[in-house]
Amino acid sequence: MLRIGIIGTGGIAQAHVEGYRAFPHECEIVALADALPGRAAEKIVAFGLPDAAAYDDPAEMIARERLDLVSICTPPSTHASLAIAALDAGVNVLVEKPMAPSLEECDAMLAAQERSGRLLSVVAQNRFRDDLATLKEVVDSGLLGSISHVRVDSAWWRGLPYYDLWWRGTWEKEGGGCTLNHAIHHIDLLIWLLGRPDEITAMLANAQHDNAEVEDLSIAVLRYETGLAQLTSSVVHHGQEQEIVIQGANARISQPWKVVAERSRPDGFPEEGGDAALVARIEALVAGRAPLAHRGHEGQIGDVLAAIREGRAPIADGRDGRSAVEVVTAIYKAGFEREHVALPLSAADPYYRAGQLVAHAPHFHEKTASLIEAAS
Repeated sequence: MLRIGIIGTGGIAQAHVEGYRAFPHECEIVALADALPGRAAEKIVAFGLPDAAAYDDPAEMIARERLDLVSICTPPSTHASLAIAALDAGVNVLVEKPMAPSLEECDAMLAAQERSGRLLSVVAQNRFRDDLATLKEVVDSGLLGSISHVRVDSAWWRGLPYYDLWWRGTWEKEGGGCTLNHAIHHIDLLIWLLGRPDEITAMLANAQHDNAEVEDLSIAVLRYETGLAQLTSSVVHHGQEQEIVIQGANARISQPWKVVAERSRPDGFPEEGGDAALVARIEALVAGRAPLAHRGHEGQIGDVLAAIREGRAPIADGRDGRSAVEVVTAIYKAGFEREHVALPLSAADPYYRAGQLVAHAPHFHEKTASLIEAAS
């Protein structure tokens, strides 16, 4: 039975609690820690964990509880120090997205993982969704041919009070705006589907949130060897209609699910009816795939537990988390400096280092409130 600790008891911690509860014969939540005095004790009651211990100091929890795995559910600026402390104490780590605000911190976490021999996984719960796993399977099948264009809409909507929470809307504590903290999931999916791009350019804006330093909208163009991808990151989109559209040489697929395959007439225009045979092959592949047994955070937690048990790497590991942060960093550099940014970013690049993004970032506005707890 694996002993689980959770650091940070805000909103996302509930998803981790429910995820671990889905595997009662494999793990037990034995402790919660939160730096806000008394909060961990309150959440033990709220989460219905009467046998768990409460700590106001995460370091004390790590030192005393003989943990096998810890979930880190704190603001991004704390991820590196907490993960490194846990790994160096011999504890496996599952850390919420984004992995860390800088590549330097990501690499320090990876170094700790390597010297400890423990597991490091970064939350990428959308990999554990049937609709998105379907896209991955079709792309990997080769039926689409070479990829020409991908459109990713990470479209969310948040009102002004969203940025009143003390750490949100600041470059120092949150690490960025919607590009880092909302689109990180779609960026992970894009890398999962296509790999790392070669070059990025972007523009950033704060269109609707005058109580936040950070962007609430960005549009990036990513160059791949054979095509382009465009990514919209937003918390100003009414309807929150998120979409991924993948255009290949042979066919188009998308989430929400749709498949279309054109076929050329002798004059190059599309033939009426398209390539029905290819559409049927893709639909048959999709119909034949087995649904995931566990989804979202629950699916990722199940994979992490299995990885610990089997001595293998998790599906979403630290290097995957770093890759997403690298793309975000390149988007910010491109937007701040108004240039095209080539990947990979080297350790000599100023934006690689901790604190440099904060130093270069524009303040679109200044925060006007700093609440300890989010409004319910």
